[in-house]
Amino acid sequence: MAEVLKKTPLYETHVKNGGRIVDFGGWALPVQFTGIKEEHNGCRTHAALWDVSNMGELLVEGKEALDLLQMILVNDVSKIYPGKLIYSPMCYPDGGIVDDLLVMCLAEDKYWLIVNGANIEKDVEWIQPIVRYFNGTVFKDISGNIAQLAIQGPNSVKIMEQLTQYPVNEIRYYHGIEDVDVAGVVCLVTRTGYTGEDGFELYCQADKGPELYEAVVEAGKGHGLVLAGLGCRDTLRFEASMSLYGHELDEDHTPLEAGLGRTVAFDKGTYFIGSKALMKQREKGLKVKLVGIEMVGKGVPRNGYKVFDEAGEKEIGYVTTGTFTPYLKKYLAMAYVPVEHSQRGAGLNIEIRGRKVPARVVRMPFYRREVKKR
Repeated sequence: MAEVLKKTPLYETHVKNGGRIVDFGGWALPVQFTGIKEEHNGCRTHAALWDVSNMGELLVEGKEALDLLQMILVNDVSKIYPGKLIYSPMCYPDGGIVDDLLVMCLAEDKYWLIVNGANIEKDVEWIQPIVRYFNGTVFKDISGNIAQLAIQGPNSVKIMEQLTQYPVNEIRYYHGIEDVDVAGVVCLVTRTGYTGEDGFELYCQADKGPELYEAVVEAGKGHGLVLAGLGCRDTLRFEASMSLYGHELDEDHTPLEAGLGRTVAFDKGTYFIGSKALMKQREKGLKVKLVGIEMVGKGVPRNGYKVFDEAGEKEIGYVTTGTFTPYLKKYLAMAYVPVEHSQRGAGLNIEIRGRKVPARVVRMPFYRREVKKR
C-alpha cells in the first residue's frame, strides 16, 4: 500500500494555484508553479513566496531550558536573548550531525526550535530522553499547530509593509517579533532566510495559513511576487552555498568537515554532545572537507556523482549537490573531497555518464547579494 502523504494547511491552496505536487520527505508539496527557472530568478530580482509549513517547531521551556540546549547543540545558545535567533547543528557523540536548526529565544526560559521537516520524529526521539535530566523543563512538538510562510527577495520589505503596520524593516537579521498583526493574522515574524536574499518568515496558527497566504499574494501583485515551489528553493539555497540536511549534512560528517566550524562553540564553558570528538578532530586536522566546484568541461554534476583527482585516475569524493544555476548561469557543485584536494583552483574531474569531465575548486558562497548599508 502506498504511503499516505502528509499535507500542510495550504495543500488545497497549492492545488488551486496550479502547483505541481510531489512527495517531499513524506509531504505533499509543490515542486513548482510556473517553472523552476522563472521562480528562482523571480526571487533574485523581485520576491517569492513559499509554504514551508512542513518544517518542525519544537518548544523548550523551563528554568533549565537553556542548560538543555547548551548540551544538545554545538553553538552557544547563551548568546541569544528574547527576539534573537541562532543557527546550530545538533550532533551525535561521534560528531556526526543529527540535524541543523534555528533556535529563537522567546523569553528568558522559553525557546523555539525550527527543525527540518523530514527530521521532526528523529529529532524528538533524540532530544526526549535527554530532557528528563533537566528539572522542570517542558519539551513539546507543536509542529502540527503551526503554518509557516517564507517571503524572500529584494522586494520582501515592500510587500511586508503592505501587510502590517509594524515597522518590519527595523527587524534585524536573525531577529524576530511575536504577536505581529499581518493582514489580520497574529504572527511571529522572523528575518532569516534560506535563499541568499533578504526576507521574512511568518508563523501563525495552522488554520490561518491559507488566509495569510492569499493576503501575501494580493500584497505582492505590484512587487513582482511569484509563487514558488521546492525546486527553486533548492537551487536558490545551493546557489547561495547553503547546506541541506541529507546532502551536505548527515550523520557521517561533522560540522567542521561541512564548513560550519564557526557554529561550534568550543569555548562556551559547558559540555555539549559531540564536543570531545569535534575537539579531537580539530586538533588532529580534517581528512575531508566540503568544497565548491565549477565545471570546466561540459556536463551537469548531480548528487552522488563521483569526484576524481586532476588526472582522472583516482576516485576521491562525491558530489552532494550540483546543477546549472539559473541566476549565475554556471554549472556548479558542492562535494566532499580530501583536504589535500580542497585548495581553491585545484583541478578535479567529475564522472558524468561514464566520462571524466574537468572541474576546479572555487570559493563559496557562489552567490552573495549586495547588502545596502543602513
